[in-house]
Amino acid sequence: MPAIEQPRVAQLVRETRQHLNLSQVKLATMLGVSFHSINRWENGRTQPSPLAMKQIEELLHQMGEVGEELLAKYF
Repeated sequence: MPAIEQPRVAQLVRETRQHLNLSQVKLATMLGVSFHSINRWENGRTQPSPLAMKQIEELLHQMGEVGEELLAKYF
C-alpha cells in the first residue's frame, strides 16, 4: 500500500470507523491498539504503524463496496 499524507490518514481512519458504526474504543479493540492511538490518528497527531495500516487495509477489503471506494479515494 502506498504511503499517504498524515491529514489523509486521519480522514481515512475516521471515515472507516464511521462507516462501520464503531466507537474509537471498539475500532481500537479490533485493531489491537489503544483508544489513545485511534484518537491520535484521527486528530492527525500520529500516524498508524505499517502493521496497523495493513490491518486497516484488510478491514477495508472486508467492508465490500464501501471499503473499496475508500481504498480508491485514499490510495
